[in-house]
Amino acid sequence: MSEILLINRQAQLTQLTLNRAGRANALNALLVEALHHAVDEAYRDGTRLLVLQGEGKHFCAGFDFSDLAEQSEADLIVRFIRIEQLLQKLFYAPFACVALAHGKIFGAGADLVISCATRWAAPETTFRMPGLRFGVVLGTQRLAQRIGAEKARAMLSTSETISTQKALSLGFIHNITPPDLWADSCAGLLLPSTQLSPTAYRDMTQALLLSSQDEDLSRLVRSVTAPGLKQRIEQYLLENQTKRAPT
Repeated sequence: MSEILLINRQAQLTQLTLNRAGRANALNALLVEALHHAVDEAYRDGTRLLVLQGEGKHFCAGFDFSDLAEQSEADLIVRFIRIEQLLQKLFYAPFACVALAHGKIFGAGADLVISCATRWAAPETTFRMPGLRFGVVLGTQRLAQRIGAEKARAMLSTSETISTQKALSLGFIHNITPPDLWADSCAGLLLPSTQLSPTAYRDMTQALLLSSQDEDLSRLVRSVTAPGLKQRIEQYLLENQTKRAPT
């Protein structure tokens, strides 16, 4: 797992780097489980600031469909559920989470970004969330909490590609920051993230965010267990062959 997820822990700072650059850091089952393990460890080891980024040209291309032909619907359902559970861990984490986004970001990759409390993007980054095109409800309530219900409705119903500037105007990201400034900028976040005790930070997060964990998981399960999930995905990919995979 360490090969597909690079982990750098320095005292209270944990840096996670998605390391499947050849697949634009798309989320296969092994990477999802590696992220679960690393975030669980951050919950236990005194981490106060977690930084999430991606190796290569793109932060994350979302759900990895490269092995779709070999996957059963049950396999796909389990992976979607595990991604939802991972996103919840980040969204409700008892420590500060920062996403450093770059490149072309799709689907669950964009959900990874929105699950982090602080979200920076490199210039020319784009976001697209097409999951509802094949009937999967993933992260919808979290997106609505971050940017507002009507903005989320417009973004999800059209599944349009969102530019960096539009993402900033929507509140999807907080800053447009060149990657060569990320290290210093993250270092500047560490001290503020330690001003509250872990318990106080957790309590603040729970008070500020409308808890919808069970509902979010239920909505996802209903959407992915509707008959024909694999067929819907195959049809979507066929119709979007030129759009779906960053290179």
